[in-house]
Parts: sequence; structure tokens; C-alpha cells
Amino acid sequence: MEQLFNYDSRLQLYIPDLPRPFYTYSHIEQASILAEWENHRGEIPDKIKELEIEIENCLARLNNEDDFEASCQLNDRISQLASIINDLWIWYRTNPVITAKTS
Repeated sequence: MEQLFNYDSRLQLYIPDLPRPFYTYSHIEQASILAEWENHRGEIPDKIKELEIEIENCLARLNNEDDFEASCQLNDRISQLASIINDLWIWYRTNPVITAKTS
């Protein structure tokens, strides 16, 4: 079967990268794609929890930071982490279903 998942280094997750519309795959292929996606998708809550812990650590450091440059760097890191969390939630909610093939 063709490569249908690519590793996203930013999200640290394999995400679907289907070269053609999902409905064009056979029911067996769709089921296989969904099974693999569920394995990858199942990793997302743990990844989000790890990122939230990192944000909490950055916030704690920010609370005690007196240097403006360092504060800006911490705020930037928090923003990046929050963006990753947002994208992970979007992928977590992505849940295709097996479709009938249209002829």
C-alpha cells in the first residue's frame, strides 16, 4: 500500500497524507487507513498533556523572570506550544468514516 501517513516533526505525530480523496479507496483500504489513524490519533492526548506541562513550567519561569528579553522568549515558547496543542486538537477531532464508493 502507498505511503498514507507522514511524520510531522512539529506535532511529533504521523498524520494522514492521502494522495487521493478518502472515498476513492476501497472499503478494506478505508478500514486499514482508519485503523492506522486510530493508532496515531490515540497518542494525541498524551502529547497534549506533555505540552501543557511544558507550558506550566514556562509560566512558572516567566513568573520569576526579570529580564525582558528572557520574558519575551518564554512568551514566544508558550505561544508556540499553544499553537501545537491547538493543531493536535484539530487532528484529534479528525475522524473520517468509511464511505460508499461513488461511481
